[in-house]
Amino acid sequence: MKQFFKFMFASFAGTVLTLILILILFAGMMASLASLAKKEAVETEPHTILKIKWTTPIKDRGTNNPLAGFNFNTFKASKPVGLNEIIKTLDKAKQDPNIDGIFLDMETIPAGIATTEEIRNKLADFKKSGKFIVSYANNYDQKAYYLASLGDKIYLNPNGTVLLKGLSAQVMFFKNLMNKLGIKAQVIRGPNNKFKSAVEPFLLDKMSQANRKQMQVLLKTFWDKMLNSISISRKIKVSKLNNLANNLTLWNAEISKKNNMVDSVIYRDQVITLLKKLSGVKKLRSISYNKYLKAKINKKEEHKKNINRNTLAVIYASGEIVQGKGNENNIGGVTLANAIRAARLNKRVKAIVMRVNSPGGDALASDVIRREVELAKKTKPFIVSMGDLAASGGYWISTEADYIFAEPTTITGSIGVFGIIPDFQKFMNNKLGITFDKVMTNPNADFVDVMTSLSPTQKERLNQGITGIYNKFTSLVARTRHLRKSYVDSIARGRVWAGITAKKLGLVNEMGGLQDAMAYAVKKGKLGVNYRIVNYPKRKEFIQQLVEELGGQAQTKIVNYTLGPWKVYWHEIKTIQKLKGVQARLPFILSIN
Repeated sequence: MKQFFKFMFASFAGTVLTLILILILFAGMMASLASLAKKEAVETEPHTILKIKWTTPIKDRGTNNPLAGFNFNTFKASKPVGLNEIIKTLDKAKQDPNIDGIFLDMETIPAGIATTEEIRNKLADFKKSGKFIVSYANNYDQKAYYLASLGDKIYLNPNGTVLLKGLSAQVMFFKNLMNKLGIKAQVIRGPNNKFKSAVEPFLLDKMSQANRKQMQVLLKTFWDKMLNSISISRKIKVSKLNNLANNLTLWNAEISKKNNMVDSVIYRDQVITLLKKLSGVKKLRSISYNKYLKAKINKKEEHKKNINRNTLAVIYASGEIVQGKGNENNIGGVTLANAIRAARLNKRVKAIVMRVNSPGGDALASDVIRREVELAKKTKPFIVSMGDLAASGGYWISTEADYIFAEPTTITGSIGVFGIIPDFQKFMNNKLGITFDKVMTNPNADFVDVMTSLSPTQKERLNQGITGIYNKFTSLVARTRHLRKSYVDSIARGRVWAGITAKKLGLVNEMGGLQDAMAYAVKKGKLGVNYRIVNYPKRKEFIQQLVEELGGQAQTKIVNYTLGPWKVYWHEIKTIQKLKGVQARLPFILSIN
């Protein structure tokens, strides 16, 4: 008994000591985060250069989450960058008399093709002010070079390369794995969804001809857009650019210079000397993008905007569409529907812009969101801005908008639905030795049971349901886009389209980015010049975010850190495990490089 109390008190003391240490670490971490979050006003000096080096993922909306991107291994913050912040900051730099130009210091850009396109367009607008853009990198990948190509000067390290190779898309297939495990995927996608390739990973070990065709067309559209823009900026024929890519010609810096892909092959210190000359100073004055976020150039005008009662609501719909509540990484049907409703009922909100960046997801949740869009547009202008993805469920929630903007390289369309019912019977029987038996009051009382195969009647009922939802989807597009139902069916069937093609087909109204959509909404809503912008969904309180980060999302952060570039495959497998109900979404893994 004496030994029992001895060990009990020792264990208790150890637990208390551990809790004290955790509290000390927690307090230190909070102090560190508080200092990072502290916003001090920044003022620029004359002849300053804005240095841009984005190394963290670029999302549609910046985050106020103090733990977003926080590395618990190094205790350093690495918050994602918001496209909305980039647009605002580049506008500010354009108007700031103290900013002479921009220095792009990057080898890659952590963003999708359409997002990169939107930033490139904004940089082109910045150049209209007469200010310069200079870029430098040890190596340029394709997206970084695409962004840099509009600059006044492009510099490259003497030992560097320009990666120009063309675009490729990769899809991961699970059929052989499932065969080895004895798991059968019972796929229901109706008769008119031959391009709905999201189900192919469960049925095939390579792309179908239909999917290969649509992906080839999609990639060629994107590639042609990129090459045409580079051709105009660098005055190089598209045919020559393709030839350089076909032969991987640009394998060293001197060859890149010889082919006019870069202006000079120099070291970083030489670039700094050139930047000094451009600014006319002896000592270079530069300010980082993150620091310039806090800069103010016209406090009176800022104050004037803040007191205006006319409001533009910008609603962010980013990630997969799921039922229930969402978070910063997905779109919860309930959460987004509530956000749209809140904007609709807010009397100060005169117009709404919904930024959609989604591969789709749950069909029921998509329709819940769509209904709120339908109600909102009856009271005020409702405009959609499509980002990298606005496909399937992402297109579904966009259909009711008064006007739709998309980038030429937006992936949209994919008008189609499917359902997947796994059959684990052989896996349980043959691999684990587990068998099942049952009694039922009715022939289909086991509908749906993942431990047995679907009966012909059950398959037929599911097929009827999928076909019915597909017909509703195409009817919805026909009604909202003022198109014939037969025509919509001919361009639907699950096929994906580039934004520039979608405009020709009548699926979107105009090419443009988030800022274009906002300007259109301001005009339609008659907001005037000085208006406020309010973002939805509303951010959660600090403590709530902290609890979620230290709780439910801890596993995700650990996996991301451990797997690194392989994390995408783990996340896709987890997505498959969570699937419920009828799905309206893109292929599970679609990586364009």
